[in-house]
Amino acid sequence: MSTVTITEEPLALEDLIAVVDGARVELADSVRAVIADSRAVVDRVLSRNEAVYGLTTQVGHGKDTLLTEEEIRGEQMFLVMSHSGGVGPALPTPQVRAALAVRLNGIARGGSGASPAVADVLTAMLNTGVHPIVPEIGSVGAGDLGPMAGMAQVAIGHGRAEHQGELLPGSEALRRAGITPLALSGKDGLALVSANGVSIGHAALVVARAERAAAAADIAAALSMEATGANPSILHPTVARAKPIPGQAATADHIRELLAGSSLLQPGGPRSVQDALSFRVVPQVHGALREYVAAARNAVTVELNSADDNPLVSVSDQAMISNGNFHPMVLAIACDALRIALAQVGQLSERRMAHLWDGCMHELTGLPTTGEPMTMYGLQLRYPAAAVFPELKQLAAPATLDTPPLDFGVEDHHTAAPLSVRKTDMALGLLEDLLAIELMLARDLLGLRPTKSVLGAGPDAALRMVEKAITVADPQPDAVHRTLREWFPVRPAGGSATNVRSAER
Repeated sequence: MSTVTITEEPLALEDLIAVVDGARVELADSVRAVIADSRAVVDRVLSRNEAVYGLTTQVGHGKDTLLTEEEIRGEQMFLVMSHSGGVGPALPTPQVRAALAVRLNGIARGGSGASPAVADVLTAMLNTGVHPIVPEIGSVGAGDLGPMAGMAQVAIGHGRAEHQGELLPGSEALRRAGITPLALSGKDGLALVSANGVSIGHAALVVARAERAAAAADIAAALSMEATGANPSILHPTVARAKPIPGQAATADHIRELLAGSSLLQPGGPRSVQDALSFRVVPQVHGALREYVAAARNAVTVELNSADDNPLVSVSDQAMISNGNFHPMVLAIACDALRIALAQVGQLSERRMAHLWDGCMHELTGLPTTGEPMTMYGLQLRYPAAAVFPELKQLAAPATLDTPPLDFGVEDHHTAAPLSVRKTDMALGLLEDLLAIELMLARDLLGLRPTKSVLGAGPDAALRMVEKAITVADPQPDAVHRTLREWFPVRPAGGSATNVRSAER
């Protein structure tokens, strides 16, 4: 089993995803020193009995109410036990692991003031597979208070958790894993609760999925180009140089690589000098998706490696500073923007399907109705595809503007980051539905063509993948579609861009 070591250097998204997938995690000695130095500031502030939010005062609208010494001792437990409200289904285990790893890495940045014991318990929970059960909906995006409090409850021996496939009380899950429950002190409770582990962790998984979908969209477009005899002039390197947008160039390069060996690249290969826009602007639209995926990756990476605690511990100032770093605004807006790009790619796919459908209808005209006709899996899913796109379009609406004021108006702005990320994940699923149906429809048209063209290496592999899905699935279009969705886009080893050759079965 691989091990991810958290150091003072930024943690890469690929390393976070490795932890989600089960890699062990450990803390470098230098990070342990950073955590200890941060904690020392908290202890000094406590000894001076200064008014510090969430440490010597209440939280929220009680921010200016000082706590007695006795109340200070119980405040951290109160924060954990009182903030864990939530509704809806439980977060999937990958998202829980991502959230735990994000919080651990955030504590390693040194701004939380959490004790070393907090980091040790989070590390042990990840390494032994103690996964808190927390509801999906409970955060408005100004710190994921509800779900993070639910995870913190398990760390102190309360709540519920999954361990080795069994749902257990948190205390029992820790006992079976050999973990001593955390005894909260200082700022431990607030450090565990007031963080954006769920939003950031889920967004990291969404970014990885979006990168695969961007590559998958190119593959679907390439197979449709083959099926319709589209003109590959749109992929010429000169076009990319004329508008130097990196995502556009990457898309053109990828599809050109996929089409290597295709008869479309030969003189007389294309059917027309110019195609419909749903083919002609693939590099521009798919390239825009790549640009916004890159923006989302950058936003997630920054949040992952930032100290988003309030109050923030500053070792250099020997102070605890009230601030708003818990607001993941850039991440939330990046996911809103990403959904628009996903909808544009989905729209292009759906419009290409109209041309594939027309081509199939043309080829079917005049064919005899006797004998054993080829099963038209894509044709049977054309109307469902038309139903999927409006759902994808509706998800493109912004999530970041709709949360009302809370807590006597003290909390009068929120990012809705968890909702924005969750909607983006849903949008990706719908786009993958469209791309899978497009592949099936392109396969239908290629099968009806009286003359078989020489396909490029990428489309040929994609076509064989569709045929394999048809072979192994129940002979119903929805079953073939489900099988194809499991394979495409494929998650490659090492987190690199999807390569259709790795999708062959």
